[in-house]
Order: sequence, then C-alpha cells, then structure tokens
Amino acid sequence: MDDVRRIGIFLFPGVEELDAIGPWEVLAWWTRNAPGDGWEVFTFSADGASVECAKGLTVAAHHARDTMPALDVLVHPGGRGTRPLLTDRAHLEWVRGRRAAVPLMTSVCTGSLVYAAAGLLRGRPATTHWGSLELLAGLDPTVEVRPEDRFVDDGDLITSSGVSAGIDMALHLVDRLAGTERAREVRRGIQYDPRSPV
Repeated sequence: MDDVRRIGIFLFPGVEELDAIGPWEVLAWWTRNAPGDGWEVFTFSADGASVECAKGLTVAAHHARDTMPALDVLVHPGGRGTRPLLTDRAHLEWVRGRRAAVPLMTSVCTGSLVYAAAGLLRGRPATTHWGSLELLAGLDPTVEVRPEDRFVDDGDLITSSGVSAGIDMALHLVDRLAGTERAREVRRGIQYDPRSPV
C-alpha cells in the first residue's frame, strides 16, 4: 500500500520563477533529507511539458495534470502567467475540482487571484502580492484581504504574499506537516535567515 503523501507544484507559462522554485527548494530539501516523514514533492504542468517562466527560465515538469498521482497538498504559484488563467474556464473548473479532492490548497503571490476567480476565497482571509491586492478585492469583494500578512493560514487553504513569501509559506507548511523542529532543520539546511516564521 502506498503511504506516501504528495505535494504538487503547478507550473504554467509565465509562472514567476521564485514562486515555484522557492517552495520547491524548501519542500525538496525536507522530503529528500527526511524521507521517513513520508512526503514527496513534484512539479506538474497542464500537459506535462516544460514551461517558460516569467523571466525566461525553462523548467521541466515531472507530471501532466491529468495523469499525476493524487495530491495531499497543491501549491499554485503566481506570476504574469496567472492573468490568462483568471478567465480560463477549464483551469478554473479544474481548480474548483481540486477543492473537493485535495485536503490542503496553497498559493504563492498572484496564485491567490486564480483561487479568487474560481470562487475558493469567498468570505475567507487571504493575501497576494502587494501590487495585486486591489485586484484580489475586485475579483471577490467578500475576501478579507490581509495586506500586511506574509502568509495567511485559514486551515485548509493557505495564501502567501509576493514571490519570496513562498519560502516562508513553505517553511510554515513543513511546520504544519512535520513539526517545528523539522522546519527549523530545513531552514538551517537552506540557510534561510531573514525573519523566519519558525
């Protein structure tokens, strides 16, 4: 029986590099150095192909969206590539479907805009990149926008603010899933020091 729990980081054209790679660094350091915790992390894209990120970096995906293993945690990054996703009916429907199937949904930066467009943030606290706070409020006026928060943990949904905040969110995720001492071990492992959340 497969007891491994899985975290998937979604890649799409125009994804902000650090939105995806920051959490990847945290989560991959954790899962590779503490395999006994029973978690793994992988990337996936809509069709399983590589994507060109917002600043020109090309990143390969491990899986395609429709054939990847079931997720326990979804990480939806942001970046300029989220703008087309806000009106992509197929993607928004897929996101809504994940709400029912994935126990914990997370976002980095403007990934929360996609969640708002899909209706996932209705009446909930959330944050995003400082430059998109008004857009977040405009997409769903019921969202309790938290402009000062580095990340917002609302139980089964975590949003984080811009770009580098995804590292803090991912460390918080390790704290939630494996404990504070493990999160501190990861923080030291990647030598991440500024105002750490753990």
